Amino acid sequence: MVQVAEEVHALRALHTAETRLGRHELAHELDTSVRQIERWMRDGYIPRPRLILRALNDILREPIIVAPQQQHHDFTFIDLFAGIGGTRIGFEHAGGRCVFTSEYDRFCAETYRTNFRPDHEIKGDIRQVEPESIPDHDVLVAGFPCQPFSIAGVSKKNALGRAHGFACDTQGTLFFDICRILEVKRPLAFVLENVRNLKSHDKGRTFQVIMDSLHELGYQVDYRIIDARAWVPQHRERVFIVGFREPTAFTMNLVAVPEGTPTLEKVLHPENGTEAAEEPYTTGRDATISRKYHLTNHLWKYLQAYKKKHAAAGNGFGFGLVKPSDTARTLSARYYKDGSEILVSRGVRKIPRRLTPRECARLMGFPDSFRIPVSDTQAYKQFGNSVVIPVVEAVAQAMKPHLLALKVGEQTRQQITMVV
Repeated sequence: MVQVAEEVHALRALHTAETRLGRHELAHELDTSVRQIERWMRDGYIPRPRLILRALNDILREPIIVAPQQQHHDFTFIDLFAGIGGTRIGFEHAGGRCVFTSEYDRFCAETYRTNFRPDHEIKGDIRQVEPESIPDHDVLVAGFPCQPFSIAGVSKKNALGRAHGFACDTQGTLFFDICRILEVKRPLAFVLENVRNLKSHDKGRTFQVIMDSLHELGYQVDYRIIDARAWVPQHRERVFIVGFREPTAFTMNLVAVPEGTPTLEKVLHPENGTEAAEEPYTTGRDATISRKYHLTNHLWKYLQAYKKKHAAAGNGFGFGLVKPSDTARTLSARYYKDGSEILVSRGVRKIPRRLTPRECARLMGFPDSFRIPVSDTQAYKQFGNSVVIPVVEAVAQAMKPHLLALKVGEQTRQQITMVV
């Protein structure tokens, strides 16, 4: 009976630790493999449960790792469609503290847990979350997926006297879930991020529905398309939509954009021993790039032929070959397939290579301390879908004085109400 009880307790602790750390981080802490962790959870059996339970208890007793900027915070925010936490880092750097996270993809959630050890559960499907259950917060932040909106039938609803607006026009889209949270929680501000093409999607009608819905909720809204190439060596345009619940002097023109354009030399592995090797990306004393990131001869010939064919047809399709002195194209989530949009030259008559996941992280503004616990395929998808951290931080810093002014005003009104 004692053995059975220990197994039950060990399995419960295992599930708790897996939720908190993610499987890769937990496997590292237990000095075992992810496959072994998965086998224990699948079979419901752990050998030597007493030893494993003791190790799990030690892990679970460790305090949550909190970033230094979170120990003192100026405002709170929630992180929706959080991905791997790029937006979170940008807002933390501006003095914010994250109080709620939602991310549907389990691999992204694993990377997020590994790096942030959040003090709250990461919610999965935001559609299943009741707004009332979300903590109060000052800023809602969301890099939401763009789904097509159907605005057909609005005129018919007008004629029939039926209600429309965001609750009707955006129903069935993930943007609707943002609207219902804004309607219930009424944060002081929000930031929404999406691809540049959102503005022109469906001849601009999709973007109009978004703007109309946000205005209908009573927010003062502005937007701007920002190219990340002023911060990182990557041409990456994204639309940022910022709204404030009360009138402010904020405009997106207040977002400070640095002068100049950094080059890829800033993110590429130097391969000269000046940085430590990071397996499996770089190896040896000089930290040279692993050969698995070099294109095969067959793939390189295919990409060259593909580009030549489209060039003959007058198209610009094909690979993008870059040198350390260049700026890269946009890193996409499909980079794992062949890496063709950003191929790094290795010199004359040498086959080029892909970026390593660490170089992709740098290209998005992530620090080298950011851990990558997933496979290369998942890492490429995650960084390709991420935000550029310093761009988000610049937006947050521009918002901050206006946000804090609203917070002071709100606190003053609450104190007056309490006195009365």
